[in-house]
Amino acid sequence: MDATLSWRDDVVGLIPALRAFAWSLSHNGSDADDLVQDTLIKAWTNKDKFEPGTNLRAWLFTILRNTYYTAVLRRRREVRDETGEYAGALKTPPTQDWSVALHALRDALQKLPDEHREALILVGAAGLSYEEAAEICGCALGTIKSRVNRARARLLKIMDAEDATEVMALETLGVAVHA
Repeated sequence: MDATLSWRDDVVGLIPALRAFAWSLSHNGSDADDLVQDTLIKAWTNKDKFEPGTNLRAWLFTILRNTYYTAVLRRRREVRDETGEYAGALKTPPTQDWSVALHALRDALQKLPDEHREALILVGAAGLSYEEAAEICGCALGTIKSRVNRARARLLKIMDAEDATEVMALETLGVAVHA
């Protein structure tokens, strides 16, 4: 019990030096006090790891210094946002609407004849030219143009839309899925 009291007295005696060192690192009285408190908590928790007869001051200063730099690294990854402005800028629209739209489009595409779906995907989704799509499908240029045109028209009809802009509107797609 006597060794614990002596150790505690030695630690308490070093608090002013710890606070001065903490202030030199943080340049803020409140942060320095928090740093010293964290250091004392860690020192008390790990008191059994301190080897009697070694330099207690160096051990405590090392804990304080490591605690400070760990906090600095943590703060680099964090953003101060008391007003919520930064968090507000990170908002993203809900993705479930796009998921519903994607499923509706996928279902509608599956209802197209294979050659129409293939032509529409090559030209519309893959971004190939009509000539490239015709070469891939092994048919004439006019045939590909006709297939793409018919596929677009049929897709609009399946999705119950007047034109392509309605297909991309989430509200219309939501209605088309539920209809």
